[in-house]
Amino acid sequence: MAPAIQWDDVDTVLLDMDGTLLDLNYDNVLWSERLPERFASHHGLAPAAARDTLERHFAATRHTIEHYCLDYWARFTQLNIIALHRELAHLIRYRPHAEQFLTRLKETGRRTALVTNAHRGSLSIKDEQTGVTARLDHSISSHDFRAPKESAEFWYQLESVLHFDRVRTLLIDDNAAVLAAAQCYGVAHLMTVSQPDSARPPRIGLEHPAFNGFDEIMPP
Repeated sequence: MAPAIQWDDVDTVLLDMDGTLLDLNYDNVLWSERLPERFASHHGLAPAAARDTLERHFAATRHTIEHYCLDYWARFTQLNIIALHRELAHLIRYRPHAEQFLTRLKETGRRTALVTNAHRGSLSIKDEQTGVTARLDHSISSHDFRAPKESAEFWYQLESVLHFDRVRTLLIDDNAAVLAAAQCYGVAHLMTVSQPDSARPPRIGLEHPAFNGFDEIMPP
């Protein structure tokens, strides 16, 4: 059972997309399987060599805006990254009870915002499949600010746009580095997801309170 949220203390709910509202399986299949296959084929590389090249570059860019930028990866790989996203669109789906959770938040009158590191190109494809942005009051990509959610700059710019009260704001995100940045900025209520990818085992030893299905934290 997930730790209880003190909903009377929360006015604004900030929600990550990939691995939080949506199943991370789509992204993991795309970046860990489909992209290495196409990269190897396009450049005449052995599969292991292609995977090693990509993984080293993923690690080198982690927690930077480039890491999440489809234009950046299109240049690096010389592949049509948007086309790869569309090939796997059938894998895009909500995580358990996420749709009901968003509906309930709207019924309670709380302000909601999608805050994602996803590039707008990726976000638009996922939105076509799920209609996720229409379910929230605001939709923010870190690319709008040219700063990843792991940075203090992102949170400063987000507050200047949304004017949220840090003490009465809840962030739900599957990324520990993002949660740490938000905590340093003063966001008071933080939760994470135990199983972002439905095809992989639940995570253990997480630094923040965790849940799996949104029915576990549904506001009254």
